[in-house]
Amino acid sequence: MAAAAGPSGLRGVPLADADLDAVLELNQHWVPHVGSLERGALAALVDQSELAVGVWRDGIEGGSAAPSALDGFVIVMGPGADYRSPNYRFFSERHELFTYVDRIAVAPAAQGRGVGRLLYDLVVGHAARQGSPFVCAEVNLEPPNPDSLAFHHSMGFVDAGTQWTYDDTVQVQLLERPVDRSEPRRDRHGEAPAGSVG
Repeated sequence: MAAAAGPSGLRGVPLADADLDAVLELNQHWVPHVGSLERGALAALVDQSELAVGVWRDGIEGGSAAPSALDGFVIVMGPGADYRSPNYRFFSERHELFTYVDRIAVAPAAQGRGVGRLLYDLVVGHAARQGSPFVCAEVNLEPPNPDSLAFHHSMGFVDAGTQWTYDDTVQVQLLERPVDRSEPRRDRHGEAPAGSVG
């Protein structure tokens, strides 16, 4: 299966079952900035997602036996999902069509190497291909995650509201990024069809 080439030999490929242990390890590293999961719940989330992509370095693709090869991942939900996340519900009530980033994480050793930008390029391309006018996400305000908030703002996200979740223990900044019709309509491997922009 073709993979999307990114900076410094990074590769974006759809997540497979063999990748889930590495994904879970990275996810749990970033709790509470992403929600904690058990492996079964992660597998169900990936199955329900519209897009689930891992970024692997130096040509190492999904299914590698070396979890350290995973530099980042993103899991994306579309509209109409049977999903209880209060943040997903916020956007469901706000938009008929939207692309929701349920979780995105980059390995500490991969920070500053373009992994997050590659993942969001894939998400925005997916949203454009789906005809979705918005990419939606949230970042913690309490406990604070200022680096992630600054990164999302640099990627074109604007504030859409705040809310407390998890029994008022977590406050999030809800974010939206408009998807322009001229965005490259990349497929899930990051490839733009002939004649498309980008």
